[in-house]
Amino acid sequence: MDHIITVSSFFFFTALVAFLTWLMTRKEDMRSAEGFFLAGRSLTFPFIAGSLLLTNLSTEQMVGLNGDAFSVGLSVMAWEIIPVLALVTMALYFLPKFLKSGITTIPELLEIRFDSTSRLLVNIYFLVAYTTILLPIVLYTGAQGLMGILDLKALTGIQSETALLWLTVWGVGLLGSCYALFGGLRSVAVSDTLTGVGFLVGCFLITFFGLSLIGGEDGILSSFAKLRATVPEHLNSIGGAESKVPFGTIFTGVIVMNMFYWCTNQQIIQRTLAANSLAEGQKGVLLCGALKLLGPLFLVLPGIMAYYLFVATAPEGTPQPRSVEAYGMLVRTVLPTYLTGFFAAVMVGAILSSFNSILNSTCTLFSLGIYRKCLRPDANDVKLVRVSRNFGWLIAIIAMCIAPQLAQIDSIFTFLKTMNGLYTIPVFAVVLMGLLVRRIPAGAARFALIFGPSVIAFMYFIAPGTRFDLVKIMGGFHFLGIVFATLIVSMFVWSLISPRREGTWVQKDAQAVDLTPWRYAVPAGVALVLVVVTIYAVFADFSVLK
Repeated sequence: MDHIITVSSFFFFTALVAFLTWLMTRKEDMRSAEGFFLAGRSLTFPFIAGSLLLTNLSTEQMVGLNGDAFSVGLSVMAWEIIPVLALVTMALYFLPKFLKSGITTIPELLEIRFDSTSRLLVNIYFLVAYTTILLPIVLYTGAQGLMGILDLKALTGIQSETALLWLTVWGVGLLGSCYALFGGLRSVAVSDTLTGVGFLVGCFLITFFGLSLIGGEDGILSSFAKLRATVPEHLNSIGGAESKVPFGTIFTGVIVMNMFYWCTNQQIIQRTLAANSLAEGQKGVLLCGALKLLGPLFLVLPGIMAYYLFVATAPEGTPQPRSVEAYGMLVRTVLPTYLTGFFAAVMVGAILSSFNSILNSTCTLFSLGIYRKCLRPDANDVKLVRVSRNFGWLIAIIAMCIAPQLAQIDSIFTFLKTMNGLYTIPVFAVVLMGLLVRRIPAGAARFALIFGPSVIAFMYFIAPGTRFDLVKIMGGFHFLGIVFATLIVSMFVWSLISPRREGTWVQKDAQAVDLTPWRYAVPAGVALVLVVVTIYAVFADFSVLK
C-alpha cells in the first residue's frame, strides 16, 4: 500500500506540472529562433527568478552539497551564500551590458567585442563541458537521489544497483529531453517556476521533519542546541585547511567561479537574456539572490543532520552511509510515506530543470554559434530549430551514456566545481576584461582562452605527483585564483603594449529591450551583501585557522 501511495503521488504531481506547462505555453512561437531560444524576449521577473533558482538547485546541489556538509559541515555553505554577491554583480553591472548588445549567447558577445575566433573557442568549451561534465553529473546525482528516496530496489525488484542506475538515468534523461527539445526556453522557464514552488516546500519539509526527529519531545528549537553540543565542528561557517572549502579560497577561486557561473555561464544567464526589460531582469536576478540566502537551510543543514543521526549518535558498529548516499537516507528516514511520492516528483522537477536548461543552452550554442555561423549561414529559423532538436537528442544520449560512469566518484560536488575550473576561469576573465578595458585587442583574448585552459589542464592531469604540482602546493581553488589573476594582468599589459588597432571599443545599443533600470536595484543589492556578511559572522569560529 505504501508503494502505491508513493507512486501515485509521484505521477500526479509530475503530470500536473507537465499539463500546466503545456497549457501556459501552447500558443508560443516555437518555430522562430528567438521564440525557441529566448522565449521571444518575454520573460518577467517571477519566471526569471524561478528558473534561475531551479536551474541551479538541482540534484548536484541536494545530493552533492548535502553530501559535502555531511563530511565537513557548514563551511560548504560558501557555494550557496557567495553566489549572492555574484548575483548582485550580475544585476547591477553585467546584465545592462548584455541586454544593451541584444545577445543570445555569451560567445556572441565575444564576437561583438573581439572576433569570431574568440566566439568559436568559447562555443566549443561550453559544448564540451556541458556534454561531458554538467549533463552527466545532473543525471547521475538525480538518479542516486531518486534511488535513495523512493527505495527503487524494493519498488522495482531490481537488485542490481548498476542496472537500476542505468534505467533511472535514461528515464530522467528522456523526460528532460522532451521538455527542452519540444518546448523551448519558455516551457523550461515555466516548468521550472511551477516545480520551484513544490521544490521549496518539499525541501523545507525535509528540514522540518529532520529537526523534529532530532528535537524529539523537547521540540524543534532544542534540536539546534543538540547539534551544537554534539557536532560543534559541523556548525562552523569558517573552513579550515582540511575543509572542502577552506576559508581563504572564498576570496580567490570560489568567488571567481561563482562570478563566472552567475554572470557569464550560458545555461544560467540565458533566461536573463530573455527578459522583456532591464528592470524585469534586475528584479528577477535580485529576487533569486534573496532566495539563495535560504539555501543553507535545505542544502547544507540536512547533511549536518544526517551526520548527527547516522554517525554521531548512531549505535557503535552501525554502517555509515557514503556522502553521496546521506541525503537520500535522511529523506527516507524522516519523510512520512504519504509525502515521499510528492518529494520524489519535485526532485525529478529539479533534475529536469537543470538538465533541460543545460540541454537548451547546448542546442542554442551549437545552432547559433556553430551551425549558422560556420556551417550554414543561410539556414532559416525553421531549419535552425530542427537542427537544434536533432543535435539535442545526440547530446542527451551521450550524456546518458556517461552519467552512470560517475559512480566511482565520492565527492561529486567538489569534482564538478574543480572540473568546471578548466574553462570557467579563462572565459570569465576574458568577458570581464573585455567590458572593463576597451582597448584590449582580440589577440589578448585568444591568448587567454588558449593559455588558461592549457595550464589548468596541465596542472590537473599531468603535474600531479611532480614538483610542479601547484594544485597540491597552493590548494585547488587558490591555484584557480592565481590563474585568473595572471590572465587579467596579462590582458591588461597587452592592452598597454599593443592596444586595439581600431581604437577604443564602443558598445552599440541593439534596441532589443527597454534599458531603464529598476529604481530599487542598488539598495536591494546593498541589502543582500550585508545579509551575506551577517550570516558568516553569526556562525564564524576562526580558531580553525590557527
